[in-house]
Amino acid sequence: TSNESRERLGQLELSTSRHFIQMSAVYSTHFQFLFCILTLHQREALHDFAHFKTILLYLSPWVHLTLLSSSADIWPYPHEGEDPYSMEGIPEDLNYELQIKDGIIHVYENAEALKQEQAYRLPYPDLETFAIDLSHVLAMIADGPTKSYCHRRLNFLGSKFYLHEMLNEMAELKELKCVPHRDFYNVRKVDTHIHAAACMNQKHLLRFIQTTYQTEADRVVLEKGNKKLTLKEVFDNLHMDPYDLTVDSLDVHAGRQTFHRFDKFNSKYNPVGASELREIYLKTDNYIKGEYFACLIKEVAAELEESKYQLAEPRLSIYGRSASEWESLATWFIQHKVHSPNMRWMIQVPRIYDIFKSKKLIPSFAKILENVFRPLFEATINPQKHKAVHVFLKYVTGFDSVDDESKHSDHMFSYKSPKPEEWTTDDNPPYTYYLFYMYANIMVLNNLRKQRGLNTFLFRPHCGEAGSITHLVSAFLTADNISHGLNLKKSPVLQYLYYLAQVPIAMSPLSNNSLFLEYSKNPLREFLHKGLCVSLSTDDPMQFHYTKEALMEEYAIAAQLWKLSTCDLCEIARNSVLQSGLSHEEKKHFIGANYLQDGPKGNDIRRTNVAQIRMAYRYETLCNELSFLMDAVKTEFGQSSAQ
Repeated sequence: TSNESRERLGQLELSTSRHFIQMSAVYSTHFQFLFCILTLHQREALHDFAHFKTILLYLSPWVHLTLLSSSADIWPYPHEGEDPYSMEGIPEDLNYELQIKDGIIHVYENAEALKQEQAYRLPYPDLETFAIDLSHVLAMIADGPTKSYCHRRLNFLGSKFYLHEMLNEMAELKELKCVPHRDFYNVRKVDTHIHAAACMNQKHLLRFIQTTYQTEADRVVLEKGNKKLTLKEVFDNLHMDPYDLTVDSLDVHAGRQTFHRFDKFNSKYNPVGASELREIYLKTDNYIKGEYFACLIKEVAAELEESKYQLAEPRLSIYGRSASEWESLATWFIQHKVHSPNMRWMIQVPRIYDIFKSKKLIPSFAKILENVFRPLFEATINPQKHKAVHVFLKYVTGFDSVDDESKHSDHMFSYKSPKPEEWTTDDNPPYTYYLFYMYANIMVLNNLRKQRGLNTFLFRPHCGEAGSITHLVSAFLTADNISHGLNLKKSPVLQYLYYLAQVPIAMSPLSNNSLFLEYSKNPLREFLHKGLCVSLSTDDPMQFHYTKEALMEEYAIAAQLWKLSTCDLCEIARNSVLQSGLSHEEKKHFIGANYLQDGPKGNDIRRTNVAQIRMAYRYETLCNELSFLMDAVKTEFGQSSAQ
């Protein structure tokens, strides 16, 4: 098939492949690296590449994780019967010194080393190299012949899957019917993108508000100015009786009025349009110390545990306006015992520097970075002094960068951009600026935590829902996986790169349908058919869903509208487990002991319910694409050597 394709596409592919191989050494090696691990399995060949360290900085960490995972868990998880909040066995303090320099936290052994600026060697990406590589990819995705090449290859992948379906659909179904005690309902599914403040549906929130009013109307729940208000007084001031509330008057559901109006969507987080109710019920740091919010989350967690086969990765916010946010959040987590075996936690950092700066809460962008990351370094270096944060971080699997992507920034990111300490204007930095400095600090932190034998973190930003295509390029160079990725359909080159690197994408069609893209135009089915690594997620059940099983609602609607087969649904579910921050042991239990292996060898059909025929097709198709590129690379290099 590869030879026939080469003859059919002819000289066009060979000439346009030059744009892949004439990039920086990093990305030239990127393809060789992918080729080795996915087709030749020569993991020892990694040492032959001169730029291996650089690859680890920029190559999709999805592949990086596949290589470096071992039988030891990356994210420790308490066994049954163990106390998840135990503060015993915490490592000793090291008393290292910390300093933020050019927006990145540096670690020093002692005050003398700090004075002499002799920091520990904890690698992080170089800004200039990153900016140059970013420009290389941007130039490549704008190149005409390269776009034609990728467009044709993607069309070929879509047509090839259609042919596969025509030939093998019944064989896949027959294979699945032979699997005992496993079907779509009892394969593990992870909600890879969900926000904690909207993890319940609107009816659940309404019922909870009414219940608390009936049982605790006279409880003081809010301090406004110098006055303390009971729950009854809060509702009296709003001129409403919770008994008369309906889901319509609660007004938290997104609809037609929120389409392309992110500002209106954000206001939906305020029940009945009242910010007071949001503070009382949906915040961790309030007068009642986030008790109601914790109760809501625990009720959602109980429903997940009852379902057994559904898990979620809720996002909690750290804003960066104060260094005490981490201690407050960790205390909330432990005090209210929010941990659940069916939940893993992620931290979202909103891109709202401009708001804090306009209110004079921070002097520069560096202060946000310091407030977000310094407490993590301190808890890593001196866990005895920061026990609550240390315990909480056991259950944090990654970081997210969130906000309205459609907001335009006048600043064009480059290596000449002001350093974070110098960014003191009221303007918000561009998306790429946020991503680079978050990624750099996460990398330094992960290297430090690895040295201490502690769990590390993924970087999984919102990306490609709206805004510039540059966002997707930045994420390709930095992210472990992304949420949304809709704009990949606008760039065949980037879409092809995301396919080759198998960068995971958590997609939320119902969310997109209310905000940026009608459901029928959503590219999820197209991405799935071509072989991109996609999963289904809910985003905000409170705004977009009607049932208490929001994730099943996503699967059901996608299956009905796009006529997805059982094998399609189970493949998406398997992808969700692979993308998630679950531990190595849990993934082995949920999708098979050999899940790290490529192709059918890595699939345990008794656990995933994904047909081996489908796994073999995915593996062979990806290998053929990489082989096709490598043949072009060899031809190009052969011609260059001859000349």
